[in-house]
Amino acid sequence: MAATMATMAVTTPVVAGLGGSSLRRRAVSPSKVQLTSGLKFSPFNRDWLRRDLSVVGFGLIGWLAPSSIPVINGNSLTGLFLASIGPELAHFPTGPSVTSPFWLWLITWHVGLFIVLTLGQIGFKGRKDGYWSVLL
Repeated sequence: MAATMATMAVTTPVVAGLGGSSLRRRAVSPSKVQLTSGLKFSPFNRDWLRRDLSVVGFGLIGWLAPSSIPVINGNSLTGLFLASIGPELAHFPTGPSVTSPFWLWLITWHVGLFIVLTLGQIGFKGRKDGYWSVLL
């Protein structure tokens, strides 16, 4: 019994094909796989975000400046958003109602901020990596 188990551990697993033939599986490490173009497969880059605080700083300034221009009936988007927080906090245990303008200002302000931060990240890293030099 022990000898049978020892031989089972040494042999490689066999996969039966559709035609009754068998194929032996080989363990291949992902770093050794080569693509058809001849490039080596590289594992996922762990630093995919490549955080840079200058992008966050410039993005925040880049969103606060245009969102603070008074174009909505003499008010700015930032001003309307910040002014809507106070009345909602006045009745704190209960949250804002569904029809409250707070939700409109909250969603609009944050969607704009995230768009500016995303485009800033793309533009800043693209310029740093030289992606835009091909287009210019």
